[in-house]
Formats: sequence, C-alpha cells, structure tokens
Amino acid sequence: MARTVCHLETLHECAEHIWHVRLIPEQQIAYKPGQYLQVIMGEKDHRSFSIASSPSRGNVLELQIGATPGNKYPGQVLEALRTDGKIEVEMPLGNAYLREHSERPILLIAGGTGYSYARSILQYLVDNKMPRRTYLYWGVRNADQLYEGEEVLNWASEFKDLTFVPVVQFPDDDWLGRSGLVHEVVLSDFHSFDQFDIYVAGRFEMAAVVRDALRHRGIKEEHLFGDAFHLI
Repeated sequence: MARTVCHLETLHECAEHIWHVRLIPEQQIAYKPGQYLQVIMGEKDHRSFSIASSPSRGNVLELQIGATPGNKYPGQVLEALRTDGKIEVEMPLGNAYLREHSERPILLIAGGTGYSYARSILQYLVDNKMPRRTYLYWGVRNADQLYEGEEVLNWASEFKDLTFVPVVQFPDDDWLGRSGLVHEVVLSDFHSFDQFDIYVAGRFEMAAVVRDALRHRGIKEEHLFGDAFHLI
C-alpha cells in the first residue's frame, strides 16, 4: 500500500444523497479493478470506499459515496473535500479484484452504491474489449437510484458480452423492469452457478444474504469474491 494526496476535480450529486467524486492523485498508484481505498481522516481513522473507476482510465480516481443526512462516516469526508479541496488516501486494498486471467463468465451482483465496485470492473472489461460473458444485476430500493443506468445501457450496446439487469425493490407504476430483491432475481434466472466467477458488493447485510443463498445452491467459494465476506 502507499499514500498520496488527492485533489478534488469535481463533486456532484448524481442521485439523492449519492455523490460522484473525481480526484486527481499527486502520485499515481497502481491498483486492480475492484479494489478500494481508505481516506485518512486521522492516523486511527481510515474510511473505506470502493474505487469506482478503472485503472485503464489514467490518473484519475472516482468514488460514488452514499451520504444520507446525519451519517458522519461519509459526510465528514465530503465536507473535507468541499472545505480543503483535497484528501489523503491509502491504496490499494482488497482481494475481491477482477480475476483478469480467468476465462469463466462473470456475474456481478451489486446493491445500491455497491455498484461503484462493479463499475470499476465493467470499465476495465469494456476498455480492454475482454471477451468475457458478463452479467450485472444492480439492485436498488427505488428506480431513481439507478444513477448510472444509462451509462451501463450504453456499455451493453457497445460490449455485446454484457447483460444488464436492474432490479427495483419498490417499483412505481411506471417501472417496466424486474422487481424485488436482487439476489432473488439472480436465483430465479440461473439454475447453476458452477461456471461463474461471482463478485458481490453492497451493504454487509445484503452481502451476507447473497452468500448464504449461493451456498445453498452449492457455489464453490473459491469463485465467490467480495471484501465484505472477510468481515461478516
């Protein structure tokens, strides 16, 4: 791991209480798609966020931070960026990075802003035109939280190996796509997961439910990746 100071390039709200951040690091640090960084708020105060950009995109780091009012963990990081225009980060961290040399199809299961983890992997696959059959299941509570759905649809039109399935837990009358819990939709679409490399990101509770459901389907855990699994 290494530390570097990152300067704020842009910060905007891409959906209600979800902020997209672009940072320019003073020192370029190599990382793998699917890894994360920690923001150094103090020597004993390190806050983890998925890197939402691919290393194929050059010397830029992107984050997608969910920050509801009163949630100090992300809120104080955003405030530091607004006030100081920079933060110090430590990276790379995480073992749930893309297994680039595997030839197995990829199944990405993301909940909420866990999409930021999947986004890094997707960008890398698209940028490098990697011939890997890839499925993204992105679950959200409400349809307006699919804050980069159009971008993913554009990638799917360009990258023919990509299938995008958005899943809305509480759809309104205008929603025409899949609804319910994302892992239940995944389980209904596939009878077997033996052939997949499976990458999971979301709240700890969601990751635990997905892992338990896949275990009941006999998944081989050496093909199941998620940094949350080391903490639950």
